[in-house]
Amino acid sequence: MNSGSSSPLVTIVTPSYDQAEFLEQTICSVLAQDYSAIEYLVVDGGSTDESVAIIKRYASRLHWWVSEPDSGQSDAINKGLKRANGEIVAWLNSDDLYLPGAVAAAVDVMQSRPDLGFVYGDAITIDENGRPINHLTFPNWSFDDLMAFRIICQPAVFMRREILEQVGYLDETFHFMLDHQLWLRIASQAPIRHIPLMLAAARNHPTAKNVSQAEQFSRETYEVMAWMENQPEMVDIINQNRRKIQGGVYRLSARYLLDGGFYGESLKTYWRSMIAQPGYALRHWHRMLYAFICIFGGQSLDEWYYQNRRQKRIDLTSHAELSGWVGLRLDG
Repeated sequence: MNSGSSSPLVTIVTPSYDQAEFLEQTICSVLAQDYSAIEYLVVDGGSTDESVAIIKRYASRLHWWVSEPDSGQSDAINKGLKRANGEIVAWLNSDDLYLPGAVAAAVDVMQSRPDLGFVYGDAITIDENGRPINHLTFPNWSFDDLMAFRIICQPAVFMRREILEQVGYLDETFHFMLDHQLWLRIASQAPIRHIPLMLAAARNHPTAKNVSQAEQFSRETYEVMAWMENQPEMVDIINQNRRKIQGGVYRLSARYLLDGGFYGESLKTYWRSMIAQPGYALRHWHRMLYAFICIFGGQSLDEWYYQNRRQKRIDLTSHAELSGWVGLRLDG
């Protein structure tokens, strides 16, 4: 897409805190986009590493940045989103990347469908060195699917600011499932659409929140469920699809517990998912087996599985557009 004077402004917000190892790559993946009408804001939470020095290096290309204490990720993101002037807005965490053409692709679809509340694309996961691990593809989820805890990849999401303002930004009482709770609120007010293109790279590394604080993610899935049960527009859907929704929340919770090494609790929670919605739960049969074996095999098996999973990486060398892209290593 060739951006011009009539192209809608897109605001990107990067919340940052002590992730200097990845921050520069994140910033460069935004600045390297082939869509010029971008307003880029960086909200640093008072980092004590080299993050501020990195931000200052790119300050002339940022619309605004700040480094000051905040109340967490939701607060930092909202601080940026409330300053946004763009018709389309998104946030990109300081360890993730946009892939080539991501912003332009999102704009194309949102311009063609003015009714959409947000769009989301496919993504890849990468390790701390930028090597691809998995290719994450998604179907066209509906509002009902999101209520059943069908998850999308946050950095591959672009929202319409008008709808975001209407639903009231991120709920700062959520610290882990904050994105999914926001998707639910937006999808309750406007249609959403999947873009079958790789838009982002989500970094998977030992200090990432979904790895290092997996138990809290698990807990907050239930808090989102409790919140849903108090939303008038969701009550009838819950009553009509209770087993599907329970199966979804249990399976997602079990996955987080497994990632955090809570094998016994993970297996119990997978069993609850099986009772609620067997067909959906059984798609994770290999994870259930892994949790069962790890109860007896201990940490040595956990390390073997982690290394084995990383060795079975996806091969993206055929994607010429990704060759040489900032933050990616496709050379094995």
